[in-house]
Amino acid sequence: MIEPVREKIILGIDPGTTIMGYGILRVAGIKPELVAMGIIDLRKYANHYLKLKRIHERVLSIIERYLPDELAIEAPFYGKNVQSMLKLGRAQGVAMAVALSRDIPITEYAPLKIKMAITGNGQASKEQVADMLQRMLHIAQNDMPDFMDATDGLAAAYCHYLQMGRPAVEKGYKGWKDFVTKHPDKVRR
Repeated sequence: MIEPVREKIILGIDPGTTIMGYGILRVAGIKPELVAMGIIDLRKYANHYLKLKRIHERVLSIIERYLPDELAIEAPFYGKNVQSMLKLGRAQGVAMAVALSRDIPITEYAPLKIKMAITGNGQASKEQVADMLQRMLHIAQNDMPDFMDATDGLAAAYCHYLQMGRPAVEKGYKGWKDFVTKHPDKVRR
């Protein structure tokens, strides 16, 4: 018996302390579709704690608007500046805490894994990632964002979609006899 395929909404986030990108994918069956992408602009906040408050407010409003089933978030990569890494980790943590407060499961992906999933090259540039997403999701040129942080957030969501595997649309069978019993029209005699 074929079950109806449940729709799934994936929120992808590219954490940042200046610009945080996000993308929303709707997956119905095996087809992903762009719902929205954008940025949380934190440039006008000089105080790091005000930035964290704004991240909390905006991620919460995105979750309340789009009701994602899952969150895919890019893991911070280790850089030379420890203070930047600490601030980035806090920003990521705030976004994750908001999702957890709404019982949304979280999957974290390394930047290399996201780039590899989207382009086949773990060293791909932001432009290459954006270009591949534009092609795969059939995004019109005038709908492409000014900030590639948004496409990076979308890339996290698309990477998660690819990692989900294909959803099962049929119930399992106990063996060939069970399959033949349930689908006599598909068997030649």
